[in-house]
Amino acid sequence: MKYYIIAGEPSGDLHGSRLIRELRQLDPAAQIRCWGGDLMAEAGGELVRHYRDLAFMGFAEVIRHLGKILAHFRFAKRDIRKFHPDAVIFIDYPGFNLRMAQWAHQKGFRTVYYISPQVWAWKQKRVETIRKYVDRMLVILPFEAAFYRQYGYEVEYVGHPLVQIVREARPLARPIFDTSRPVIALLPGSRLQEVKRLLPEMLKVTRHFPQSQFVVAQAPSIPDLSPWYHPNRYPNVMLAKGVTYDLLAQASAALVTSGTATLETALFGVPQVVCYKSTWISYWLARHFIRVPYISLVNLIMGKKVVEECIQQQVNEQNLTRLLDKLLHDETCITRIKADYAELWKKLDTGNAARKAAEAIFQFIKNASPAGLTAQSRPPETAG
Repeated sequence: MKYYIIAGEPSGDLHGSRLIRELRQLDPAAQIRCWGGDLMAEAGGELVRHYRDLAFMGFAEVIRHLGKILAHFRFAKRDIRKFHPDAVIFIDYPGFNLRMAQWAHQKGFRTVYYISPQVWAWKQKRVETIRKYVDRMLVILPFEAAFYRQYGYEVEYVGHPLVQIVREARPLARPIFDTSRPVIALLPGSRLQEVKRLLPEMLKVTRHFPQSQFVVAQAPSIPDLSPWYHPNRYPNVMLAKGVTYDLLAQASAALVTSGTATLETALFGVPQVVCYKSTWISYWLARHFIRVPYISLVNLIMGKKVVEECIQQQVNEQNLTRLLDKLLHDETCITRIKADYAELWKKLDTGNAARKAAEAIFQFIKNASPAGLTAQSRPPETAG
């Protein structure tokens, strides 16, 4: 079979690479053409666009690069027509992928979405687009199936792929940091604006814990932290790049920027404080349009406050110091968090999410009726 996969971010590259490996196990003769990154290429996908060329964040940047973005759309349409896949598979990246899903469906290609856009948080009107143009939706958060069911759209919950990734990583973790004192992880994010706003506040906390070893997990996308971190000012702080899972396997506590890292931290069993700080206009818009009670995936999945969240002005030296001290020394708090983490793991663990997703995609294509408007029944087009 022929598969065309579109992922536009590093996380999509990670999950896409595992999906490709599982598809190849099921379908050794598979032809896979993809947008993604080095991991998807290493897994056996023929890479035609790298996510580095697709990273346009924010309204102003999108407007500034509109010509490039439209060129990517045109290329994708031409390339899909030429390749003529049995299915087009979209991994998150909703701004681009939902538009491509609409086009692909209208042109007769089967469409599968793996890792749903977070329409449950905002832009719930997008559900109508998904229901109309996505033939099969595979979700990775347990509450998403019930959310979509409200709109009369049945989806399949395959579990969260990070569970299998962490399960495999734990036995391989190396004790590379000083074990004679508590190790505290600082995860300031992978985007420049996140690091700029959060890392200085996180670093201020380090002076209150001189007997601890703080380690900043430096994202590959942020090559230089010198504007905020100076070794002479922070003697008990070190930088670490490319060893985040080794760090989490050894950490006693963590300060973490809101995002997927909060879930990774929880799956490693590390008590954490979740931090979020944005521009006042972005925060104002979020308050008015995002309809969720928590900012961290951990709390959202569990449906209650498992970890503390510091938002905007709450991200300050005093608050972070107080909460971190609690994570290090309040045994009742530590025990409660770790018990909730165990329940979180159970909710997300279905075995191997990437394998389940691959099986669902393979069977969907195999069992799809040849009747009607499909990629097999419609000849390739040259325009539109």
